[in-house]
Amino acid sequence: MNRKVSVYRLEHFNAAHRLHNPEWSNAENERIFGKCNNPNYHGHNYNLEVKVTGLINSDTGYVIDIKILSDIIKEHVLDAFDHKNLNLDVPEFKNLNPTAENIAVVIHDKLEKALNTDSLTLKIRLYETERNYVEYPGE
Repeated sequence: MNRKVSVYRLEHFNAAHRLHNPEWSNAENERIFGKCNNPNYHGHNYNLEVKVTGLINSDTGYVIDIKILSDIIKEHVLDAFDHKNLNLDVPEFKNLNPTAENIAVVIHDKLEKALNTDSLTLKIRLYETERNYVEYPGE
């Protein structure tokens, strides 16, 4: 059976961040980023949707074992991001503004590397709020 199927895993994490460009003045940062530029940071309750697409394995019936996917997400995303200050605690954001767009790309790259397979495609959807989300399908 040569059929592609998508498997989804939903996760949640809480994290603080500050949107700030050190190349700009404080006034310019405040104008562009508003409340998100708070020098004392602010937080979000992020919801993460991970979509993995691939062929169904004829031996297992799986695209990917969802428990393995869950463990990979926990190790590479939740353990690294949950209840952290993204600007201060997460090395990937030392010199990268932790916008929702950049967070989604970083998560995608981490998971793609951890999945370590060319036979699967990965897409990340990250909800920063109930109404605001970004999606990154990779390149």
